[in-house]
Amino acid sequence: MSGEVFRPGELWLDTDGVPINAHGGGVLCHDGIYYWFGEHKIEGPAGNRAYVGVRVYASTDLYRWTNAGVALAVSTDTTSEIVAGCIIERPKVIFNRRTGRFVMWFHLEPAGAGYAGARSGVAVADAPTGPYRYVGSLRPNAGVWPRETRAEEKRLLTEVEFAAIARLKLNGGPHPEFPRDLIFRRDHAGGQMARDMTLFVDDDGAAYHVYASEENGTLHVSELTDDYLRPAGNYVRIFPGEFREAPALMKREGRYFLFTSGCTGWRPNALRVAVADSIWGPWTDLGNPCVGAAEEMATTFGAQPTFVLPAVAQPGALIFMADRWCPQNAIDGRYVWLPLAFAGSRPVLAWHAQWSLGGAF
Repeated sequence: MSGEVFRPGELWLDTDGVPINAHGGGVLCHDGIYYWFGEHKIEGPAGNRAYVGVRVYASTDLYRWTNAGVALAVSTDTTSEIVAGCIIERPKVIFNRRTGRFVMWFHLEPAGAGYAGARSGVAVADAPTGPYRYVGSLRPNAGVWPRETRAEEKRLLTEVEFAAIARLKLNGGPHPEFPRDLIFRRDHAGGQMARDMTLFVDDDGAAYHVYASEENGTLHVSELTDDYLRPAGNYVRIFPGEFREAPALMKREGRYFLFTSGCTGWRPNALRVAVADSIWGPWTDLGNPCVGAAEEMATTFGAQPTFVLPAVAQPGALIFMADRWCPQNAIDGRYVWLPLAFAGSRPVLAWHAQWSLGGAF
């Protein structure tokens, strides 16, 4: 990024000339200022864990970003859930007009346990840049059945069903024998797994947590309480058994659009988008919105979605935010921001080596 031009995939510097370090992030616009929150990475494979926390940058034009510090710092307390070495991914921040507080949610994995925790962390602050106070973590919707659950499904698993799931050794990726409607029942009492996630605030102020659940096999859309700090006990399962992650949700002309990637670890794959007239669905798969060469379409231009940003200063302009991961040297992951266009009612995403809000070139 330089001047008033976006250069996707290149090294982006902040106003101090230091590479921007805000991976898997999202942007909040508040009082005319954009705040970009993301994972602070360090060098090498160790950077895939959190040793600093969530960093925040501020901008008035989306081109020039000032480092505003660490919004949420990891803890030095070895008993803390967010101790250095834990996994903090995909932080998103929303503003609650009722409480006047800024609320951050993120995917949290306690230190030393890999991705078995599948928890959601929550933090709050009185100012957009923080400091954010860690509230705690949870697995969403413990003891709550999804909205569409049939009466005959509202039962806990038998020992035989538990054993059948255990034998599959599910690892977060597609599995030919994935038990499409068993995992949410297995996790009913303790809460649903929550990994890759985003937040969305609707026109009426209601907020939603969208996350990959059920061993990554199914997405959940979950309403939050009025203070945005907890699940409200109202959620749906969408695309069960399809293994989608990296959700990014937006609304246009009264319709909801949900962008997701497949579950292939750090390797990029084909983007998919779905549309619904209600956030509760039904959701209709529109396929891959990318256009271009076959390799570009198959890999989403070498990146994975993280957020769709409305450029408030230019009504109607939408920025598709994605990450080009570098797991062997996490700090060198790059940002792929592209203009999101529409052909009629369908989203279209094309590659631009450089572009501006006034028009791609």
